[in-house]
Amino acid sequence: MAVEGTTGRMTRRRARTRANLLRAAFSVFAAKGFGHVSIEEVCEAAGYSRGAFYSNFSSLDELFFALYRERADVIAEQVSGALALDGPGLDVPAAVDRVTDVLLLDRDWLLVKTDFLVHAARDPEVARSLLEHRARLRQAIADRLARARGHTSLPAVLGGTDGAAHAVVAAYDGVTTQLLLDRDVEHARIWLKQLLTALLTDGSGFPDPTRN
Repeated sequence: MAVEGTTGRMTRRRARTRANLLRAAFSVFAAKGFGHVSIEEVCEAAGYSRGAFYSNFSSLDELFFALYRERADVIAEQVSGALALDGPGLDVPAAVDRVTDVLLLDRDWLLVKTDFLVHAARDPEVARSLLEHRARLRQAIADRLARARGHTSLPAVLGGTDGAAHAVVAAYDGVTTQLLLDRDVEHARIWLKQLLTALLTDGSGFPDPTRN
């Protein structure tokens, strides 16, 4: 019993240490960029030793990807949850409103994500892992659109639910790139609503840009 209790406490402590390292790394990466951050800086920001770092991560690459995965999973859950609220059909304008209202549009996260994309572009192994996680988000969207087939039609030019899911993610990528430059979150949400509605309908259901 004593061993089990100790193991449980150590597991909780390690989970807390890992969470604190991820939180500190997010702040440091957002401020300085992935290529300009050392393990020592992450440890200092989190208040831990290098030993604590290496008991949770083998490298900055591993930590960076864990951070990306954590945030990407949040976005996938937000999108899936917003799309799941309709019945068998899909009220596209209403679903778009829900998705864009809850979607994570945090500029610091976008800076970290952009750093990671550039890093992955230069490392095929990292790129493969990143593609897998992006595919999860696209699949969540495609699955929901497929369930609505027969009740809700999609523009034929998209080539089906997989094509529609690719278009949705591409629209999000484009809008968030602009957000990095102009820092206008409110306009980003309005523009994303307009783009997604135009992509997934005949365009007749455009959200009113003046709506709050």
